[in-house]
Amino acid sequence: MARPAEPGRNNLLDAGMSVVDEHGLRGLSVNAVVSEAAMSKGGFYQHFADRRSYIVALHRRYHDELAALVVAAVDGQQPGFDRLRSGVAAFLDATLNTRGTKAFIVQARTEADLLDEVQQRNAMFAELVRADLEAIGWPDAPSIAYLVIAMAADISLQELYSSGARPDLRQALLDLVIR
Repeated sequence: MARPAEPGRNNLLDAGMSVVDEHGLRGLSVNAVVSEAAMSKGGFYQHFADRRSYIVALHRRYHDELAALVVAAVDGQQPGFDRLRSGVAAFLDATLNTRGTKAFIVQARTEADLLDEVQQRNAMFAELVRADLEAIGWPDAPSIAYLVIAMAADISLQELYSSGARPDLRQALLDLVIR
């Protein structure tokens, strides 16, 4: 009987988050991951075809966890300003407290292997925001939603670099949206 894939795969993904936190995406090598995971390269390649597929899996895992936190924060709320405020706060709080934020919010945009993933995640978050913007009354809600996502991502980096929430930037984003 074959052994289950998940414990080894999850161990490798956990190790990758540690490597990314310390060295960023550029420092994420198969050797660094297997060393951190205390696994063999053969074990790595049982779970991932190559570094690219591993980075994509790591990126997806990060954003799946992030999306789950945001969706939970807005669950049951009607589209509109209050839901938007809750979602933005949940996103920013999560990116401030989640491992890998710097790598997956900034560095992922320059990693060619992740471009499609970044665009898909931005589109997913923009779709959540679109409904709120329509309820607020924005005529071109899809376009504005992409700008809100870009602003929130930049604020998350400002907060990361200042090691704490930036209430001034959070409020400025909301002020811009409410007009």
